[in-house]
Amino acid sequence: MSSRIELLNAGLLRSDGRRPYELRTLSINFGAQGTADGSVTYSHGLTEVRVAVLGPHEPKAGSRRETLHDRATLNVEVQLAPFGVGERRRRGRGDKRLLELASTIKSTFEPVVQTHLYPRSIIDIFIHVLQLDGGLLPACINGSTLALATAGIPLFDFVCAIAGGVHGTQPLLDLTTVEENDIPSVVVGVMPRTGRVTLVQMETRLHMDRFEDVFRVACDAGKVLWSEMRDALRERTGDLVDALEAGPGMAVAKEEVET
Repeated sequence: MSSRIELLNAGLLRSDGRRPYELRTLSINFGAQGTADGSVTYSHGLTEVRVAVLGPHEPKAGSRRETLHDRATLNVEVQLAPFGVGERRRRGRGDKRLLELASTIKSTFEPVVQTHLYPRSIIDIFIHVLQLDGGLLPACINGSTLALATAGIPLFDFVCAIAGGVHGTQPLLDLTTVEENDIPSVVVGVMPRTGRVTLVQMETRLHMDRFEDVFRVACDAGKVLWSEMRDALRERTGDLVDALEAGPGMAVAKEEVET
């Protein structure tokens, strides 16, 4: 169903005032969450997700058959906060859409996480969607990358994802919900250091000639996201080093302030 909102005006400004290739504001908060080994609250525009990583750890009693003898098993769970989604329908853990989302995230990170270092163990990735305005899958992937790095789990590279689409003949980056519902789109996940692509997902038809344009600008946007995510992680690491050098009490105080 087409939207009545003008997605792109004659001045090449989108409905929220951005240029076609302009990304929304990015916010990263590394506050501690319970017993999680690594956690982050990742916001991209009005889309906000909270990711917690636990592990690697031994499987619970009765679930050892699910582990692999030569590498760790990734377990991904996604939940939607009822107050953060525009639809009235309540989605539980068994919702088909959430299961597909979790499966996509798992397959994206399986070649990235160095699972061979942790045989017969499990790494849990819990994602809680607090607010949604387009770009859900990219936000979950980017937040998971940061949470895994914070947990100290070795990665071959970052995974930086972004959604792109085409309005007429003009490629657009970082789509909102209105744009996702109105134009053909694709989600691209790249590994910036190696230049490899670990995810390409399309749920709508996109002409082959337009796909190349969108794919190219999405890969470039992934490098921009990598720079922002890398800088945030370096700042977090520097703060922890400073806090540890100042003493245990200061380290605990630093965690409480960020929370």
